[in-house]
Amino acid sequence: MDLSHWKGVARPERIALDGRYTRLEPLDAALHGKDLFISAQEPGADDRFRYLFEEAPADLAAFNPWLEKASTSPDPLFFAVIDKRTGRAEGRQALMRIEPVHGVIEIGNILWGPAIARSRVATEALYLFASHAFDTLGYRRFEWKCNNLNEPSKRAAQRFGFTPEGVFRQHMVTKGRNRDTAWFAMIDGDWPRLKAGYEVWLSPDNFDENGQQRSKLAF
Repeated sequence: MDLSHWKGVARPERIALDGRYTRLEPLDAALHGKDLFISAQEPGADDRFRYLFEEAPADLAAFNPWLEKASTSPDPLFFAVIDKRTGRAEGRQALMRIEPVHGVIEIGNILWGPAIARSRVATEALYLFASHAFDTLGYRRFEWKCNNLNEPSKRAAQRFGFTPEGVFRQHMVTKGRNRDTAWFAMIDGDWPRLKAGYEVWLSPDNFDENGQQRSKLAF
């Protein structure tokens, strides 16, 4: 592949990304902190935080240092996931390991609370990141990585159209334990097919009056 013309791409900026069901807003501790804390405290918190780098916050005061750091971090670049139906921040995700020289970017630090997990809000949140990376910024590669023990995350990656690329053994030490990291990616050549599948699935016609899908996401 001749890339003699390649000049790199721009870094993503702290701008909102708006969808039909979802709005991604640059994370702001004052604006989103209370909603994110409430979401983090919903039943099942231990499972949701098991494979994240931080622990579930015990109270809002304990959560504030993480919020302040995340709100100002350029990489990871955190966004709050807003459910447009309620206007609440029900989760967060980040663009990270950003390499403009090579056109590589990753979605990570994902925490979708119970109100949006496995819903069109979460799926559109992923779609908005991918579309921004490929269509707007011109990145060549969009990655998803997770602990190899995290079976739900691996299933989600493949549902979203990421291709499994293998496991990096003894890649990290997190929370006092070894982490083997499973790698997944989609590339710019995959995106037209994947984008078409997302747009069919995200169409309002694909959901009943309760927001339940009529057909599964397919590529």
